[in-house]
Amino acid sequence: MTLITNTADLSAFCDRLASAAYVTVDTEFMREKTYYPQLCLVQVAGPDEAAAIDPLADGIDLSPLFALLANPAVLKVFHAARQDLEIFFNLTGTVPAPLFDTQVAAMVCGFGDSVGYETLITKLTNARIDKSSRFTDWSNRPLTDRQLTYALSDVTHLRPAYEKIRRRLDKTGREQWLADEMAILTSPDTYRQDPDESWRRLKPRTDKPRFIAVLKELCAWREREAQRKDIPRNRVVRDETLMEIAAHTPSTVDDLGRTRGLGPSMAAGRYGTEILAAIEKARSLPDSALPRTEPRAELPAGIAPTVELLRVLLKLVCDDEDVASRLVANAADLEAIAADDNAKVQAMTGWRFDLFGRQALALKHGKLALAMENRKVKLVNLD
Repeated sequence: MTLITNTADLSAFCDRLASAAYVTVDTEFMREKTYYPQLCLVQVAGPDEAAAIDPLADGIDLSPLFALLANPAVLKVFHAARQDLEIFFNLTGTVPAPLFDTQVAAMVCGFGDSVGYETLITKLTNARIDKSSRFTDWSNRPLTDRQLTYALSDVTHLRPAYEKIRRRLDKTGREQWLADEMAILTSPDTYRQDPDESWRRLKPRTDKPRFIAVLKELCAWREREAQRKDIPRNRVVRDETLMEIAAHTPSTVDDLGRTRGLGPSMAAGRYGTEILAAIEKARSLPDSALPRTEPRAELPAGIAPTVELLRVLLKLVCDDEDVASRLVANAADLEAIAADDNAKVQAMTGWRFDLFGRQALALKHGKLALAMENRKVKLVNLD
């Protein structure tokens, strides 16, 4: 096992990997008590060696690692990369690229929806992963041999798994399917935290403009405060409390102090002052400046059976083509297609349309039917 704790060793290790065709990468982090994930360990493996890099070691400079992750000649292989990529984006302002996510590739190659690392490794390599250190506190030092063995296995087993799934992908000719998903993962917009958009996380059930305006100001204030103090947003004020404040718009400290989950002492302090200021800012907006949300689409009456038929078709097509249905369409897509032939959803564009969307329209218009034969559902062309 190799644990790198100084810049010189890290630089030498990254220099050796700079000529590799690909490296496998994983991280261990903590975020239970912080807004931003705290990077505790980075594991990297090349063709012939692997190392765990300790970002918490005194005086270590991670610049050589960041340069390797940005090297356009070296493919970076992750499994379920999104949270790892968020960490590197927060640290450097860029996303590692080029990128290959084995979880997404597995969905393209018929391993099901969001297949876990252990499951994929077992299926592809027959290796068994020791899961006992999964929920360890990675911020504690020194790290034990058991922790390091577990951490490094995440990148050493990923090497043969990547090579096998890469060959499967090449045989299917579905490289573009994966490329579409990688474009999303490597886009900086995927990881930017815009406080003014944070209200959307709460998914309010009303679209009243004044309510949305107040909620937007409250959530933006909370997001900035959580970022400033680097604490979870619910440690500032909980979601349900913000929703209640937005609904009742208290205008005095006493009124605010009666809000469940806030209390008189918080209302009388700095948070209370800033919350009331956010409410007043939203109240003072003219009607023309209020945020407008897309009206909730009302599904036509009697459309539910069509949605269910499309659901069966999606399952049948994806099973036949050996691709995860989640990658092709979701429940909202099916409802949109059932209601509108020109629905603006991913399932009606590109390879998804070729795979599913075209047949979905044929089913809607009576040119395709679902039938049973030998206890199995099959498609019948009626055109």
